[in-house]
Amino acid sequence: MNFSSPAVADVFADYEARATADRAQMAALGAEAHARRDEFLLPVGIEVGRFLHSLVLARRPARILELGTSYGYSTLILADAAVQVGATVISMDLADYKQAEARRMLEKAGVAGAVDFRLGDAVALIHADPGPFDLVLLDIWKDLYVPCLDAFYPKLSEEGIIAADNMIEPVAAREDARAYRAAVRTRPDLQTTLLPIGNGVELSVKWSAGNGKL
Repeated sequence: MNFSSPAVADVFADYEARATADRAQMAALGAEAHARRDEFLLPVGIEVGRFLHSLVLARRPARILELGTSYGYSTLILADAAVQVGATVISMDLADYKQAEARRMLEKAGVAGAVDFRLGDAVALIHADPGPFDLVLLDIWKDLYVPCLDAFYPKLSEEGIIAADNMIEPVAAREDARAYRAAVRTRPDLQTTLLPIGNGVELSVKWSAGNGKL
């Protein structure tokens, strides 16, 4: 990724080091790791991160909605690209301690000014925002994918993009992933495809035949 500054690259390296350590700890914990999953980074990963970063630089969305700040791995990637194109990232999460850590890391990287952190129930927060959203990263607890889609879909801009992570892995999330993919396909103005990158990303674009573009 072509980060905007060495500070961002350094913080991203810190995230990668944590991700490696967390994977090792989860492997050691075995079945117990699922019960303690809130302790771990669970990032989108470099491949998906690189894709999202490039997508923002190429499409230049004005307002980016991130559902699931967590500890800020993907928030950093989106914020760095947002700084380069003059965009704003609206990042939502329910866990105050996770979002506090994300804010600390992004301040260290020098890109926190590009992020509007919002804490609370995602569906309620989406309803409270007037929109529009030009790009949405959906990486929240998987049973919330469809309720969140229902909430932000009416506020998705023309040619707006949705990137929904974890469509293939983990196995435990596949039922919710299938429900989300089915829900996307009920919207006739969403063109959608499954990208086999990272843990699987469903990439959807709002487009109607009458707009003459794609």
